[in-house]
Amino acid sequence: MSAADTSTLVPLRLGVLGMGRAFTLMLPTFLNDPRVQLVAAFDPRASARSQFVQTFGGASHSSPDALCADPDVEWVYVATPHQMHAEHVALAARHGKGVLVEKPMAITLDDCTRMMEACERANVPLIIGHSHSFNAPVLLARQLIDSGAFGQVRLVHAMQYTDFLYRPRRPEELDTARGGGVVFSQAAHQIDIVRLLAGGLTTQVRASTGAWDPSRPTEGAFSALLNFANGAFASVTYNGYGWYDTDALMDGVGEMGQAKDPDAHHQTRARLASVPDEAQEAALKAERNFGGRLFVPPPPRVPDACQHFGPVLVSCERGDLRLTPRGVEVVDANGRRFVEADIPQVPRAEVIDEVWNVARHGAQPLHGGAWSRATLAVCLAILESGRQAVDIMPMHQVGYRPPSNHHA
Repeated sequence: MSAADTSTLVPLRLGVLGMGRAFTLMLPTFLNDPRVQLVAAFDPRASARSQFVQTFGGASHSSPDALCADPDVEWVYVATPHQMHAEHVALAARHGKGVLVEKPMAITLDDCTRMMEACERANVPLIIGHSHSFNAPVLLARQLIDSGAFGQVRLVHAMQYTDFLYRPRRPEELDTARGGGVVFSQAAHQIDIVRLLAGGLTTQVRASTGAWDPSRPTEGAFSALLNFANGAFASVTYNGYGWYDTDALMDGVGEMGQAKDPDAHHQTRARLASVPDEAQEAALKAERNFGGRLFVPPPPRVPDACQHFGPVLVSCERGDLRLTPRGVEVVDANGRRFVEADIPQVPRAEVIDEVWNVARHGAQPLHGGAWSRATLAVCLAILESGRQAVDIMPMHQVGYRPPSNHHA
């Protein structure tokens, strides 16, 4: 969107439910994208509500219901814990608000269906994000595939090694039954990417999961083989135990699109070792988030790279596509070349692109309820296959459709 466009636009008035880690990561987007205006917020922490008023000048509400009833709010951004998403999406829909809800969509398929039905009854849009399938290099790779120049996708390989399990966590984040572990929180990114690139309709999942640290009693790693209705297949691997860092394979650029300290994983483990118990660990997490005592506002940033979710390689009939933080490396019969992505001037502006196109132009969302329920179904299949050591056929699958009615 050009400067001329932004001078006349009417921002989308957004209310925020939950100002924890997800909101903190979206903060640079909300501070810098002129298409959204944060007008109201709720969080159980008084410090977060106070910080919101100080930062955005909007209304501080005492309950989720009060926020959703606020007539100044057009859309609600639901960034509460996973298990609360269904309740809060239904609440927003009852008040006639469009909804942007954080990944994962929910932790059960029934909750996903209830969310979709609530929005359908109220005739309001539902978008699930941020997942890293919004990232510019992923969308660019999908555009290259859609061009037909490389033929059909045959194989997608995705791999990510992080320190996820040793970042400060609340107790439920280490309990799979309550939505904890890397499958719910991290596979939601990886599976969304792979489904988008491979066509979406996942027919079969075979997986192994790893829970290797009794002090962090949830899945910290998984590997899965996915088969798709179009004949493509994908291998996905995630390891959150904080040793090797695949950002070394991404030009030293971290997940948030900035230069990464190669010693970051060691530092994460060392910080956690200094925390004596789970109550203080949960408190440490809260204090690092928006409004907390240890919260550090995001610095001004000149974008040099896109956000990413580790190495991804797409093998097509007539070439391979390697996703990087700055675009897509193409290797085909013409040799090797690089297709640059448009690096967003605002981090995660791609999320606002989709919300804006749906809210202001009536476009159909790419990351809508049916799409994101299908992603959760694959995540649940990974957990079930890991438990039973059998193939799982995930339910509620839908295929990728190129966006229509799209306005940049």
